[in-house]
Amino acid sequence: MKKTFLLLLAVFLISQVAVQAQQQAMPPLVNVNGVGEVRVQPDQVMVSMGVEVREKTLEQARKQADAKAAAIIAYLKKQGVNEKDIQTSYMSIYPIYSNGEYGRTTPDAYTAQKTMTVLVRKLNKFDELMAGLYGAGVNRVEGVSFQVADLEKYKAEARKKAVNNAKQKATALTNELGAKVGRVYAINENTTGGRPVPMYAEAAMMKTQDSAGADGPTIAGGEVIVTSTVSVSFIIEN
Repeated sequence: MKKTFLLLLAVFLISQVAVQAQQQAMPPLVNVNGVGEVRVQPDQVMVSMGVEVREKTLEQARKQADAKAAAIIAYLKKQGVNEKDIQTSYMSIYPIYSNGEYGRTTPDAYTAQKTMTVLVRKLNKFDELMAGLYGAGVNRVEGVSFQVADLEKYKAEARKKAVNNAKQKATALTNELGAKVGRVYAINENTTGGRPVPMYAEAAMMKTQDSAGADGPTIAGGEVIVTSTVSVSFIIEN
């Protein structure tokens, strides 16, 4: 029992010595946070749209939905949209019962849906493309969101601004104390943003359907905001 106590005491003392040594070895630091922000006009738009059909039989509903989806894809390719920018994102077929009579053996009809996402890389072609899509069979628009193609470029710009902001703060703090900012001791970074700016699906559908009588573009991309935050520890020099 005595030996165990002495062993535990020795381990405790060694750990305390190690902690004190580490604390003594740590240089004087100034810890600051820096923030950098870049606002960018989006240069491409992601559209989620599709078709919905209702037919008497399941097979008829499926065939109609497949035919319309094929026509939409063919139209997009004809307009120069790359195949990799077209993706089927959702599909369903379900029975329709009148008066909510779900227990019946035979439904009144079947509804089939197919939804796909399309990346439009030329914003000035959006209205023309959407007008053609309605003609090709699109009768549902789930959503429209704006994006930036070269996002990494703006993330790097925001990160640089954040680092400069942190250094300015550290310099201001140490100058007030008659000291100087030395080399970087530690740094942590987090860059967020660049998310698509959503546009209501109903508004997108109504505006593009009415675009024939419009005097200008029917969509406005606004801005995409990219933000970077850094936590930096600088060594203080006298």
